Amino acid sequence: MTETPIDTAFAAMTAAPQDDAARLRFYDALASSELFLMLTKEPEGDSISPEVFELQDASFVLVFDREDRISEFAGRAVPYAALPGRALAQMLNGQNIGLALNPEVAPSEFLMPPDALAWLSGTLDHGPEEREARPERLSAPRGLPDSLITALDAKLASAAGLARSAYLAEVAYDDGSQGHLLGITGAIPEAQRALAGAVNEALVFSGLEAGVLDVTFVDDSDILAAELARVALRFDLPEPAQPKKVEQIAPGSDPDSPPILK
Repeated sequence: MTETPIDTAFAAMTAAPQDDAARLRFYDALASSELFLMLTKEPEGDSISPEVFELQDASFVLVFDREDRISEFAGRAVPYAALPGRALAQMLNGQNIGLALNPEVAPSEFLMPPDALAWLSGTLDHGPEEREARPERLSAPRGLPDSLITALDAKLASAAGLARSAYLAEVAYDDGSQGHLLGITGAIPEAQRALAGAVNEALVFSGLEAGVLDVTFVDDSDILAAELARVALRFDLPEPAQPKKVEQIAPGSDPDSPPILK
């Protein structure tokens, strides 16, 4: 059976229980994955009724990271709702409800208590903040941990079709402050907030609690784009999957495949 990203992250976390970075990578995988929430009945519009059970003075909902796992657990077809882990965490926050992840059907079987779910929701709520400053000098990035570079690469790879490229550079601003800047080119305007949020998650789940990474969206004609391309570390976002082209060939038009006489 193929491992899921949650399986892989959970195995790494349990193998090194004192490793904060491994634990953050598990929470990142949980927030980024699509989860299947077991329901008591089919959804009615925007209203859903999760299956809830009581255990150890808390309530838990049943979630799975693959459709076949929810069927295997229930032993039959059951209603469910599919939603990102980050959305589920924010939906359940404050209700004293935890997650029962993949119970009895996967190596990543895990009970996530309400306080851990509240921490995850609070972490995800700390979104990017806007600031006003103009870059004066750019140079190649220095001193950033490999964990952040890897996390950025993964987050940007999951944003296929939302932008074209991203450039990471060290920056000095006109107000005297310094830091690192991620310039994103070719971004769809409607996706800019989601892209900034994804970059913020990469920073948070890399364990850099006091870290700051600025994000800006750059037009190709902007002089900043040329300067970033010259000195920065480049990430290319994948192209969205294209639907297969279907060609209709008239019978008899292909000499290698003559029509069949009946």
